[in-house]
Amino acid sequence: MKKLVVLFAAFVMLTLNQAFAYRATDFSNDTKIVAAINLLEQSGETDVLRNLQKFAIKVSFDDLSSIGVSSTKAFAVSTYNRYGSRVIMINSMYKNAPVEQIACLIAHESCHTKRVADLEEETIATQKEAATWVRLKNNSVSYPDSKLTRRLDKLSGLYLASSDGNNLVQQKIASSGFYRNQLGLN
Repeated sequence: MKKLVVLFAAFVMLTLNQAFAYRATDFSNDTKIVAAINLLEQSGETDVLRNLQKFAIKVSFDDLSSIGVSSTKAFAVSTYNRYGSRVIMINSMYKNAPVEQIACLIAHESCHTKRVADLEEETIATQKEAATWVRLKNNSVSYPDSKLTRRLDKLSGLYLASSDGNNLVQQKIASSGFYRNQLGLN
């Protein structure tokens, strides 16, 4: 009986491991995005990978003007394609951004699960983006002086300066005209 229980437990463990197995190429065929997903895995961002897998999310670089005028200024969006599947579209203007920065955008967008984000979800996603930048940023590398680098540096500063009673990331989102419009806070 003991052998049967051990065999059953081993079978269950192997089955579960297979259920959670994935390849970065399951999510994208773009080499830079695949490298960013691999970096997320190497840095222990299992929740990001779990979300990508759970929702079978495909990630790509895209011209966001096809979504709408306000999206052209976005760094990335989590949305649905015409088949109803979740996709993460990273603004194609950031195609040459460092892999660490692409990973931060993927981390952020992977946190979105609602059809329309609310302040709480946007705060969680933005904090995830900032925490990922804190973890992945290589201080011995000189990153390009770009809008994305400045955003990540600002968010990570707010994230690190926040405390339990004083969430600076949430305050920044709540006071931003872009997010107030997107989240219907006006």
